[in-house]
Amino acid sequence: MKDFAGKIAVVTGGGTGMGRELARQLIAEGCSVAMCDVSARNMAETVALCEADGIPQGARVTAHLADVSDESQLIRFRDEASAQHDTNRLHLLFNNAGIGGGGSMIADSREEWERTFNVCWGGVYLGVRTFLPMLQAADEAHIVNTSSVNGFWASLGPKVSHTAYAAAKFAVKGFSEALITDLALNAPHIKVSVVMPGHIGTSIVANSRKVMTGRDEDTLSDEDLARARAHIARMGVDVSQLPDAALRSMVAEQHRRFLEEAPTTANEAATIILDGVKADRWRILVGEDAQKMDALVRRDPEAAYTPAFFDVLAKEVGWRLGG
Repeated sequence: MKDFAGKIAVVTGGGTGMGRELARQLIAEGCSVAMCDVSARNMAETVALCEADGIPQGARVTAHLADVSDESQLIRFRDEASAQHDTNRLHLLFNNAGIGGGGSMIADSREEWERTFNVCWGGVYLGVRTFLPMLQAADEAHIVNTSSVNGFWASLGPKVSHTAYAAAKFAVKGFSEALITDLALNAPHIKVSVVMPGHIGTSIVANSRKVMTGRDEDTLSDEDLARARAHIARMGVDVSQLPDAALRSMVAEQHRRFLEEAPTTANEAATIILDGVKADRWRILVGEDAQKMDALVRRDPEAAYTPAFFDVLAKEVGWRLGG
């Protein structure tokens, strides 16, 4: 698919980050976009940015509230998008929505663990299931599933548990690779790509907290503070005497650095992804750090979860994966 003009795309998680930038760039190329998110406020900001950029004649953008881990909400999203765009066809499906959390099977709650897994993996699986009939009805189509570098390296370093997110991203990667043959045999006009970003400047940390708590706001509750205190303590930091105000500042600074000091911006990541789709690449690594991590893990997979490996990786990649 060399040209997106006149096509119709679905983008999940379109309210912020890579989803927002995918929507903006697709619209700029004359592609109509139906996006979903759990935040109406964030989607309104995305729509406003698309309008400020300038929406080409014939293209349109619509916003739909939907939790991708809930099949009934995805079906409603599909039906709304189909009606508002007056079509039964879909050319591009970006299963982009994701959250973090539930790092430990032991120290974190089952509810948090499964919430993370169900959004990051279930959202991709249900997204494909829900929109497959529309993809099949198109003359050509492409599924783009967002995995992560944690889809081939299940870690954030030796001091941080990361099981829910990593397990989900491994599932996304395996599912996408298996779809290559499945689609070639049964729906050859549909292609698939798996996207594996490194550290991208997004608001996933803050957004994950909002999804977990159900509060579309930026303030930290007492429960948020307790969770942050426990998480930092498990990394070996003594926070027993740390005042709440200092902890709030520490969390805010971590979020700021993750967003603003990332080696790859969300805009740059979206460009890499769309260029990969146009080039019909099934495996899209996003960011120089992702390229380096991939090479390091392939070179010595047996050592990939040792402290020594992490030390080499952190030096090679140039950013601290553990905080």
